[in-house]
Amino acid sequence: MKKIIPIVTSFFFLSCSISKALAQDKNPIAEDASQKESIYHKYKKEVLAFNKKDFDTLFFEFFQKQNDANITLTKEEYYTYTIKIAIYSEKYGMLYKNKKAEAQQTKKEWFDKKYSDYLEPKK
Repeated sequence: MKKIIPIVTSFFFLSCSISKALAQDKNPIAEDASQKESIYHKYKKEVLAFNKKDFDTLFFEFFQKQNDANITLTKEEYYTYTIKIAIYSEKYGMLYKNKKAEAQQTKKEWFDKKYSDYLEPKK
C-alpha cells in the first residue's frame, strides 16, 4: 500500500500537468475554423435570401470599415463579413451553373481570410 500511494500521486500530478499543457496549447487556426463554421451556419439562410442590393450594401460596408484607419473590427465582426460574402459567392454558383467553379474558388478565398492578416496593417 505504501508503494502505491507515491505511484498514484505521481500519476495524478503528471496527468494534471499534461492536461494544463494541452489546454494552453490551443491551435488558433482550429479555433478560427470553428468560429467561421459557426458563423457560416448562423447566417447561411439569411444570406441565401439576399438580393443583389443587399449584397452590395454588405460588400461596400465591409470595405469601408476594413479600410478605415479609425475602425478596427473585432474578430467576430471581421469573420461575419467575410463568411457572409463567402455564402453569397456560394449562392452565385447555385444561380449560375456555368460559374460554379469560379464561385467555389471565390467562396474558398473568402473563407480562408485570416483576422491576423487584417490586423497587420492596422498596427
